[in-house]
Amino acid sequence: MNVVGSPKETILLLGSDKLTYSIAACLQKAGFTVMLSTTDVAKAQTITDRHRLDSSTYEGNNYAYSNLIIRKEPDFSVDIDLAILITEENLAVKKQAISGLEKNISANTIIAVNTESIPLRSLQENVAEPGRIIGVNWTEPAHTTFFLEIIANQSTRKSCIDYVATMARQRWGKDPYVIQRETGVRMKLMAALIREAFYLVENGYASVEDIDRACRNDAGYYLPFAGNLRYMDLMGTYAYGMVMKDLNPELSTSQNLPDFFTQRIQANDVGMDAGKGFYGYEPGEPEKWANLTRQFSFQISELMEKYPFDSQSEEVVEPVKNEVN
Repeated sequence: MNVVGSPKETILLLGSDKLTYSIAACLQKAGFTVMLSTTDVAKAQTITDRHRLDSSTYEGNNYAYSNLIIRKEPDFSVDIDLAILITEENLAVKKQAISGLEKNISANTIIAVNTESIPLRSLQENVAEPGRIIGVNWTEPAHTTFFLEIIANQSTRKSCIDYVATMARQRWGKDPYVIQRETGVRMKLMAALIREAFYLVENGYASVEDIDRACRNDAGYYLPFAGNLRYMDLMGTYAYGMVMKDLNPELSTSQNLPDFFTQRIQANDVGMDAGKGFYGYEPGEPEKWANLTRQFSFQISELMEKYPFDSQSEEVVEPVKNEVN
């Protein structure tokens, strides 16, 4: 595997959602030929064309997008070093997809699977080459964000970790980190925040709008610059320690989703595409929000580039010491 390589390198990408299509744009910007296998070729073409147009609008000629091959079934006659799999959070679906890949790709090809809550060891069970199965979580839009979470365990080949981490930093425009556990940390942090937000709404402390304003106007202001823990260093950790000592006993420890949320799911109030989620949306509003989100993603990416997380560190992210999950 060549870390630097040439623009003709091919990455196999499998998936059929917005995240997958933005990953395709990210890899194209990096100079790779992307073979995208998806159930909806027309939709994939429309969205990836829009990503290229957005890049031209907001980034000018900074990137020359490489080849994108979109098809329902992959062409396994092509040599690939990396296969990226994006599926719903369902173990059976992921295992079936991994099995299909293993029947057709080289034993040296890395398989990178998105997994937010499913342990990596579960994905590695009963496969031909468990050492090349690695967890890789992205965030949408992948072509404008710096996030990449790499999940490895004791069974994962170190060469696979190093390859993906190096590619992410040097070629994909990411600021990656490696978690040597069975699941990542991004969704755990997000779930903790959501659980407390649900608790506050359910118990009448605050409205949905209050929660969003508190997050946007406080944490949303500093997180792109420093992250939670460095921000505590900036402000002084002692004060936070005193506050947390009093607040921690009051924080939610609920193991279940609140009724108001499950009722929304049952009513199919599942977000903008459905016309209603936590907020209601008139016809045309989802398209407006989508356009604003795309514009914002380029603008915030440009701002964050001016303040890199650690400008002194250019080496590959090193895995932390193995721990038992």
